[in-house]
Amino acid sequence: MNGPEIHLTFAPELRLFAAPERRQGPTKAVTDGSSSLGHVVESMGVPLTEVGRLLVDGREMPVSHVPRAGETVEVCGVVRPQRVPGAPLRFLLDVHLGTLARRLRLLGVDAAYESEDIGDPGLATRSAAERRVLLSRDRGLLRRREIWAGAYVYSDRPDEQLRDVLGRFAPELAPWTRCTACNGPLRDADKQSVGARLEHGTQRTYDVFAQCADCQRVYWRGAHHARLEAIVDDALREFGDAAA
Repeated sequence: MNGPEIHLTFAPELRLFAAPERRQGPTKAVTDGSSSLGHVVESMGVPLTEVGRLLVDGREMPVSHVPRAGETVEVCGVVRPQRVPGAPLRFLLDVHLGTLARRLRLLGVDAAYESEDIGDPGLATRSAAERRVLLSRDRGLLRRREIWAGAYVYSDRPDEQLRDVLGRFAPELAPWTRCTACNGPLRDADKQSVGARLEHGTQRTYDVFAQCADCQRVYWRGAHHARLEAIVDDALREFGDAAA
C-alpha cells in the first residue's frame, strides 16, 4: 500500500490477533486510499466478527468508511452480552470444537457440530443457510463473507471455551433437554420402551430414562452424571440469569 497513513489503537482483547510489533499502543498503517476501514482492520489480522465500534477521531464509523490521511482509529471489541438479531440464537461449531459442542448441548443450547471436516466453504454455507453463529478458532474461516455470523473461540481449554461463549452470547439455558451426541431433543422414556437398548446391569440399577427423539440414544444418570452435573451447576450459577 502507498496511500494515506492512519493511526490505529486496538482494544486489549484484540491485540492477540495483531503482529507482535503492533500489539503495544497505537500503530501506524499505510492504506491504499480506496479500501474500507473494515478491510484495513482485517489486514492487521483482526476478524471483523470480533470488532465492535470503530471510532474515527472520536466518531463512530461503519466498516465501509474509507480512511483519510491522519485519521486516528480506535478499534473496540464486541460488547458483551452480544445480541444477534433476526433469528433464534443457534450455533455451528467446526470440527475442532467437539467437546464445547457437547457441553453446550448438555446445557440445552442449540449447537450443531460437524464431526467431519467439510471445509471452510461448507461451514460458511451452512452458517448462512441455517442462520447459525459459527464458532471457530480459525481466523481465516471467520473472515469468509458468506457466514451469517461468527465468533472466535479464544481458549483451547473446554472449560474456558464454555465460559467464553456463555458470557459473550448469554444463551437461554435448559439443561438435560438435548442429546449431546446429535443435538436432538430429549423426551422422558419408560424402562419398558427402551429396555432393548440397555445392558442388563443398567436395567436392574436405573429406573429414570430419557431418549433422543432424533437418534434414539438413551440417557440415564450413570457413572459420569456427577461430573456432568457439576458442569451444569457451575454454568447455572454463573450464567443462569444472563438471558433474562
